[in-house]
Amino acid sequence: MELRQLYYFVEVANREHVTRAAEELHVAQSAVSRQIHQLEEELGVKLFLQKGRNLQLTPVGQLFLKRAESIIADLERAIVEIHEFMDPEHGEIRLGFPHSLGIHLIPKVVALFRRAHPNVRFRFKQGMYPSLIKDVVNGEVDLAFISPLPEKVEHICGDIVLTEKLYAILPPGHPLSHETSIELSQLKDESFVLFREGYSLRPIVWDACLEAGFTPKIAFEGEETDTIRGLVAAGMGVSLLPEMALFQIGPFQPAKVEISCPEVTRTIGLIHRSNEKLPLVAKVFHQYLLDYFSDSLAGSK
Repeated sequence: MELRQLYYFVEVANREHVTRAAEELHVAQSAVSRQIHQLEEELGVKLFLQKGRNLQLTPVGQLFLKRAESIIADLERAIVEIHEFMDPEHGEIRLGFPHSLGIHLIPKVVALFRRAHPNVRFRFKQGMYPSLIKDVVNGEVDLAFISPLPEKVEHICGDIVLTEKLYAILPPGHPLSHETSIELSQLKDESFVLFREGYSLRPIVWDACLEAGFTPKIAFEGEETDTIRGLVAAGMGVSLLPEMALFQIGPFQPAKVEISCPEVTRTIGLIHRSNEKLPLVAKVFHQYLLDYFSDSLAGSK
């Protein structure tokens, strides 16, 4: 069976006439008739019945038409995707990231990139640490921001692009809320609002508390930085959040205080599949991100 036979069959089925189909296809009528006849012989069924001067699909022809149209549509979509794959000014970038980066970083870098590449589309997918790795490995996303950068994961490679400081966040009326900086041990008697298990910020905060000489008492476990920040502002406890999660301004915000000892940081990596090439548009975005963070680091020195 040839692809040309499917195109001819669909055209004849839609126009119910060999001559009109041939005119639309810009081929001889005999060529269309011959291809339809060969297709029927190969399938062993009649696809059309003569009805006056027109042709009418048989029941099996109607069934075959749905499949043929689906095959042609899939092929045409694949051709479009290939063209987009090879065009750095068009196409779609599939980007994964944790929730804490969606408040400030992702909107900023995407907006800056689209100023130079306005025709590029983005498809975003938020997730926790394990799901982001899985999405990259399975090809659900082209690139993913992740914290921390995974070590020795099959089919994954990447770079650390940013190291970010974590701050103590306290209820506005807390006795330490107006301090310039504090030691983490000063919060040993406080109740903590933490991310639940599976979120990468949780072990960073937990290990920092252990390093400061205490095990944090958990008052609440959440899944989003907005929730953590809001509950702390409401006086439900204290927490640690990266600066990137504290950009939001509003009337109901926690106090932000620097931690002098121990210094608490998180690294943010950018990962992709190691066993295949990125689509060209994603490759351009990947290089843009590496340059952006490199320039940001140089500017901060």
